[in-house]
Amino acid sequence: MNLSNLKPAQGSVRTNKRLGRGQGSTDGGTAGRGHKGAKSRSGYSRKRGFEGGQMPMQRRLPKFGFTNPNRIEFKAINLEVIQKLAEAGLTVISPELLLEKGLINKNSLVKILGKGELKAKVEVTAHAFSKSAEEAIKAANGTIVKIEAQ
Repeated sequence: MNLSNLKPAQGSVRTNKRLGRGQGSTDGGTAGRGHKGAKSRSGYSRKRGFEGGQMPMQRRLPKFGFTNPNRIEFKAINLEVIQKLAEAGLTVISPELLLEKGLINKNSLVKILGKGELKAKVEVTAHAFSKSAEEAIKAANGTIVKIEAQ
């Protein structure tokens, strides 16, 4: 085998239909597009959400709700997760450590929530804390360090 006798696999390459080249080609005249209507015209492209002339879904349904452009989204970390990290021998829990463990993304703001029990004495650094989480950490003689959220 060499470059001069390479061929594509049998049946993998087809010749394109030559549309609109006279009646003898079987695809002359309308070129396979049928008769009249938008789909037979050049430049036709169906709009997103087009439902064949029926009132489209995005117009049938009412506008709803509001998106606050100034919303600050936190990644929630529960006390049960912190307890598991403490059981693994970690005493200082910070966003850097959570990022290293794959629990948050690099741009995530962290909020500690109070689900679960905390028995270990840990130093927790985060952007925000729920009241129940704060109380639970202090009850376990732990310390809280709040980071300013940008």
